[in-house]
Amino acid sequence: MIDLKLLQKDFGGVSAKLMRKGVDVKLLDELKKKNEELKAAKADYETLQAAQNAMSKEFGIYKKEGRDVNELKAKVDANKIKIAEALEIQRVKQEELESIAMSIPNIPDDDVPDGADESENVEIKKVLNPREFGFTPKEHWELAEKNGWIDFERGVKLATSRFSVSFGMGAKLERALINFMLNFNSKRGFEEVSVPSLVNRAALEGTGQLPKFEDDLYKVQDQELFLIPTAEVPVTNLYQDEILAPSQLPIKMTAYTSCFRKEAGAAGRDTRGMIRQHQFHKVELVSITKPEDSDKIFDEMVQTASDLLSALELPHRLVTLCAGDLGFGAAKTVDLEVWLPGQNSYREISSVSNTREFQARRAKIRYKDGDKNSFVHTLNGSSLAVGRTMVAIMENFQNEDGTITIPKALEPYIN
Repeated sequence: MIDLKLLQKDFGGVSAKLMRKGVDVKLLDELKKKNEELKAAKADYETLQAAQNAMSKEFGIYKKEGRDVNELKAKVDANKIKIAEALEIQRVKQEELESIAMSIPNIPDDDVPDGADESENVEIKKVLNPREFGFTPKEHWELAEKNGWIDFERGVKLATSRFSVSFGMGAKLERALINFMLNFNSKRGFEEVSVPSLVNRAALEGTGQLPKFEDDLYKVQDQELFLIPTAEVPVTNLYQDEILAPSQLPIKMTAYTSCFRKEAGAAGRDTRGMIRQHQFHKVELVSITKPEDSDKIFDEMVQTASDLLSALELPHRLVTLCAGDLGFGAAKTVDLEVWLPGQNSYREISSVSNTREFQARRAKIRYKDGDKNSFVHTLNGSSLAVGRTMVAIMENFQNEDGTITIPKALEPYIN
């Protein structure tokens, strides 16, 4: 959640930054209205409390002078009722403001480039040169079906569209990638954790998926439990509502989970193949750190994901997202896009984001900062999406006869 104190202090400046992210002006106007109502409610309470304090002093003077206090007592009692009413109004106005604020995205960093959508993202650099083929490269779904690695029709039979089943070497490759990624990340200092695939509403509110993106989540009927859209949710919320010691930071974690998304906002996109599935496997990086260290750890996480792709010999590029393409909770994001020769284009395979204190404020994750408790910074990133990595391997390591060579880094993981 955005800092409401900062909002009250500099509403114009905060609004201008949020508008870079495409926040609706009407929503900002409503936020301003609720902010002004809360300020007015606080002023009313403070006025009544000041009057109460003044009358309390008068009591002492009246008694000292032997004067009748009955009339003054009646005023004090009446004012106490007004104070209680003012406190209730202030509580309601605070809740109304926070309710709207929960739907307001994070403020983009000042160095995030302007732009409305992905077409205005800025390339940082390319890593590894794409392979030159002596034949026309096939797309991954054709290769997957030819080699018997992935069966899309049986996925539909078991569930619905955008589910698939892996067989033989396809299933082994999935498992090999998961183990390779977890080991790679562990060597970089990220502790491996295993977390539930179901979380409660508070966890999803903490990382920003709720309330805004409820339509994209799978919910358990008659329970306040949801299938996770990413391991970022349970891993970040491991420290929900805790105060950490400075010596505990930074906390760097990696986790493998299945992820579940309705893809409600992606109708008609990538309907064929493995790019956009309702269920997919992913290895995630999550860091919790002091604010002064978050930029350094952000760079470290981006480098870890890039080095992992390089270890798999997959050409890719790093792209800074413009303000209009940033995710809800992100203050800054670098996407890693892998080269897919079958599609003749770079496609996102990892997204590393610094949320600053946005998630920590929602999830109440703090640390002892001298004599006070301060919010930590939280960061997250894919490392990597397993299905999309399989797509990249199939397309980049395909042979003219349709067979697929296994990258050398994965050979120890596949018997």
